Amino acid sequence: MLRILSLNLNGIRSAASKGVFEWLATQRADIVCVQELKAQLADLTPALREPPGYGACFHAAEKKGYSGVGIYYRRAPDRIVEGFGNAEFDAEGRYLQADFGKLSVVSLYLPSGSSSDERQQAKFRFLGQFRPRLERLANEARKSGREILLCGDWNIAHREIDLKNWKSNQKNSGFLPEERSWLSSVFDDLGWVDVHRKLLPDATGEAYTWWSNRGQAWAKNVGWRIDYQIATPGLAATARQAGVYKEQRFSDHAPLTIDYEFDIT
Repeated sequence: MLRILSLNLNGIRSAASKGVFEWLATQRADIVCVQELKAQLADLTPALREPPGYGACFHAAEKKGYSGVGIYYRRAPDRIVEGFGNAEFDAEGRYLQADFGKLSVVSLYLPSGSSSDERQQAKFRFLGQFRPRLERLANEARKSGREILLCGDWNIAHREIDLKNWKSNQKNSGFLPEERSWLSSVFDDLGWVDVHRKLLPDATGEAYTWWSNRGQAWAKNVGWRIDYQIATPGLAATARQAGVYKEQRFSDHAPLTIDYEFDIT
């Protein structure tokens, strides 16, 4: 069984101080995708770079204390790809791909548009420029038989079931009609599969992965499901179980773990 875990750390050093690596050591995950490092490579101690049992690769943002993605692995990848070929967003450290045999795993961090209209426009640019990459990956997978998994914080709740207060958020970033339509096209037109939703089609509150720090969102479970593992159909068909871990809080996001009956040895 291949266990893959994804988590937006909201700062790798902050999450480490809250015990995320001690918890990770108990999870038997084969591959761990992390987002929002908020650190440069020089800031990472050996304990953060290579926790016991893992190697790692990272793609940090050029801006200090901002964005960045990483992948921890038990088996060293055959190839690592940093960025998806777009200068604006590759400078923000949002895409990191590791190839293991016939499986490619991507740690992905889409922009948030909640801080300003300027950032929302940047998010829309990202969606427009990233979609051709998703289309190419899907086509390559169909032709070559390669399976691909995109793990991370997509910053979009797809359907009404994916957030607590959907009615009041229809004009807010993360649940805008244009964003939801874009994600629908990823599934319906390009053939990608939302693995968590495939396994648990009716899950509501237990599927949320992010909670605002405002008010009592965490305590009241006023959350959003914006972290996904999105796969090619062949890999998605091998998924056996999924879960969101909420017993401890390492970040404003929770870890999403999915087990696949897939061999990368």
